[in-house]
Amino acid sequence: MSPNRPKPSLMSRLAYHFERYWQLWILVAPGLIFMFLFAYVPMWGIQLAFREFEPSKGLTGGEWVGFKYFIQFFQSPLFGQIMWNTVRISLWTLVMGFVFPIILALLINQIGLKKVKGFVQTVTYMPHFISVVVIVSMLNIFLSPGSGIIGRFFGDTSLMGDPNAITAVYWISEVWQHCGWNCIIYLAALSGVDTSLYEAAKMDGASRLQLIRYVDLPAIMPTCTILLIMQMGSVLNVGFDKIYLMQNTLNQTATEVISTYTYKIGILGSQFEYSTAIGLFNTVINFLFLMIANGISKKVNDASIF
Repeated sequence: MSPNRPKPSLMSRLAYHFERYWQLWILVAPGLIFMFLFAYVPMWGIQLAFREFEPSKGLTGGEWVGFKYFIQFFQSPLFGQIMWNTVRISLWTLVMGFVFPIILALLINQIGLKKVKGFVQTVTYMPHFISVVVIVSMLNIFLSPGSGIIGRFFGDTSLMGDPNAITAVYWISEVWQHCGWNCIIYLAALSGVDTSLYEAAKMDGASRLQLIRYVDLPAIMPTCTILLIMQMGSVLNVGFDKIYLMQNTLNQTATEVISTYTYKIGILGSQFEYSTAIGLFNTVINFLFLMIANGISKKVNDASIF
């Protein structure tokens, strides 16, 4: 372009872009419309966290109270306990749910026989399709004191009612249920590794562990980084359905998390504005974790999601 030639305007550049790529925009249009309707339009209700909700006046008719409900949550006697429970359960689930699928994928990748490999994959990802209600029922049966397959080894102590053990029960069952499913993406990344790398490493005398360390791990590291960043965006999100079903009067001090507290305050207690403020606070914290993790990853190894 000549230095004296004026720069095209924004509208002309947009017109050129849509003229050239209109087929692609038509292709993604249904997904964009779906996201707009079900992800962005509901954000209009966020203002409920800053208003006194009056059903007769709608979302925008109540009096503006600013950060009243946020301050109320921060000053609540349950704030420290709820945050600690949420962080503890979330971090255990995040770390273990991130590490074990990688280990499983590396081990499955070392299986030479295709039939055995396929059988192991099928067996490990089948629990992913079990309903949460069924999973919690299985936990209650297996951990039943005296009669359960696992509970009999703990005497008269119920692990489902032990506040010190319920976190381990939660994340172990989460890893067992989703480990096989989550490792599929790592197996897909490993399937793209050039076989000549394995042959060259074997000719140099590399053992299986060395193959994993110097060939497999570097191959899946970009995938691991991206998935870890995405998981950081939900670091404080504990699955409501499972933790709520596992909750009882004995373990409630260790299982009352933001999602269950919001449900009880908002739906059962009809304090809609208060529960909206708590949910918005949780979302903002998750967003900050996502941005920090993405920024650190971009500076350290130049891998990021944006």
